[in-house]
Amino acid sequence: MKSLLKTTLLLGLLTGLFLGVGYMVGGRNGAVIALLLATVINFGMYWFSGSLVLKMQKAVPLDTQEYGFIERMVFELAHKDNLPMPKLYFVDTPIPNAFATGRSHKTAVVAVTRGITEILSKSELRSVLAHELGHVKNRDMLVSTVAATIGGAIAILAEMAFWGGALFGGGDEEEGNNFIGSLAMMILAPLAALLIQLAVSRSREYLADQHGKHLIGHGNDLASALKKLDDFKPYMAKIKPSARQDASTHLMFMNMFSSQGLAGLFTTHPTTASRIERLVK
Repeated sequence: MKSLLKTTLLLGLLTGLFLGVGYMVGGRNGAVIALLLATVINFGMYWFSGSLVLKMQKAVPLDTQEYGFIERMVFELAHKDNLPMPKLYFVDTPIPNAFATGRSHKTAVVAVTRGITEILSKSELRSVLAHELGHVKNRDMLVSTVAATIGGAIAILAEMAFWGGALFGGGDEEEGNNFIGSLAMMILAPLAALLIQLAVSRSREYLADQHGKHLIGHGNDLASALKKLDDFKPYMAKIKPSARQDASTHLMFMNMFSSQGLAGLFTTHPTTASRIERLVK
């Protein structure tokens, strides 16, 4: 409930930022144009994102002969969660992870990597699958698309402000101040929007964790899975994520290439320690 409320507040803040920037730049007409452009781009990605992500990850349909236990786990969890059975995919990589995608409950896909099947016990893997079904249940693809649409519109408005200042500023002192203000808006407004989008992503991870905990009946297995994957990170220190891995990090169960400290503000996932702390309460 706390994570859901936080998501709502963050989306409200993002909307408020958009309205403020839109009013300052182009009034209602400028804001509507920016929002329409961002909507077309982001909802196009939303519609095709499932197939694109599977191609990017080189995912193939899960071999139910070899991994029949995963199919049985997901079937049991989806039935318990009143969800249609999602399509199951497999990514042949030693990087341990899992993800869910799809624009609706009926088109949902859940994928696991070879690495996560080798590192986690069956009970831990079951808890991760419950987490991923939480993303499906909570329609997180739609939530992230809404956040991206508003954030994209803010970026478009900020660029409009910059080019407006560049074209019409630079004469007297007042015009010079307009240009500086436009430059500041171009930098600060999209940065603020990005930080809010990332905070939305982190709040949805917390929400999926709590959903998985509720579905399993306790958070111990999920906490144990998080700890195991976090302990595996040093073995990946010398691995630089590819462009396709970096582009789909926000979908993963855990960001295996994440940073801590101040850089954590720019990550899509909460810290492992904070996730575990909430799960074992």
